Amino acid sequence: MHGILPLWKEKGMTSHDCVFKVRKILHTKKVGHTGTLDPTVEGVLPICIGNATRLAEYLTNAGKTYEAVIEIGVSTTTEDAEGEIVEEDLSEKQISRNELLQALQSLTGTINQTPPMYSAVKVNGKKLYEYARRGETVERPTRQVTIYELELLDHSTEYKGEKIRFAVRISCSKGTYIRTLAVQIGEALGYPAHMASLVRIKSGTFTKDDCVTLSELQEKVDAGLLQECMKPLEFALYEYPQIELTGSIEKSIKNGQVLLMHPALNENDKIVYMKDNSAVAVYIKHPEKDGFMKPEKMFPNVD
Repeated sequence: MHGILPLWKEKGMTSHDCVFKVRKILHTKKVGHTGTLDPTVEGVLPICIGNATRLAEYLTNAGKTYEAVIEIGVSTTTEDAEGEIVEEDLSEKQISRNELLQALQSLTGTINQTPPMYSAVKVNGKKLYEYARRGETVERPTRQVTIYELELLDHSTEYKGEKIRFAVRISCSKGTYIRTLAVQIGEALGYPAHMASLVRIKSGTFTKDDCVTLSELQEKVDAGLLQECMKPLEFALYEYPQIELTGSIEKSIKNGQVLLMHPALNENDKIVYMKDNSAVAVYIKHPEKDGFMKPEKMFPNVD
């Protein structure tokens, strides 16, 4: 059993909970997810099964799209609605649409983020939330992420009140903390803020329309229709050049040998060798031998 299961993760579950339940439903151990979603967040969570687990990192590294509700006026320890209040500004606020759009524009592109204390980022071998739960604070690493698009999802001309809420759609790179982005939007407007709610609507090429819930997956399995909701592992390789295996090179590729570099690697960081529409190997430039290439991923049991 090899492939990618686009799962719709429901609220209240961890990503690991989803992996555990998929293992039970499919009666297979080789299952992995492609990027953690917090328990309070629902959305697209591609699950890799069998040989597709070898490609989990590719899907994890793919861009994501979210829809979030941002609340201006209150900041919290966790930067979302679950945390304790850190700062509260209940003054009567009046923010024009243009001011809000300017704030969003200032955070579009490559930006720096400092992960929240309640996150799984590791510092000195421990996750930040482990320090936070003990009331300890540590220096957190700032990192660069890319916000490809930050779109306001309503047409209001003005936002008024002690607390202001608005929805945004965010297309971003791996590693972006939407909770932290919510705080940064508040900072750009001059107020405390937090993320009130979040849904991941796209992961790589997968959208909600591609997904099944865990209960729907069980129904498919019971009806013998699992293949209706599974995608072949090649879906994780769509963006790379695909080269059909022929001739004398076939045996060398299947054996994972270092070979003279294929010209396609001059313009791409990976190429995929295929046989009868199935991936055999992913090759990359050799890091030490100029003009050569080496396998990064191999897929066994391919005839």
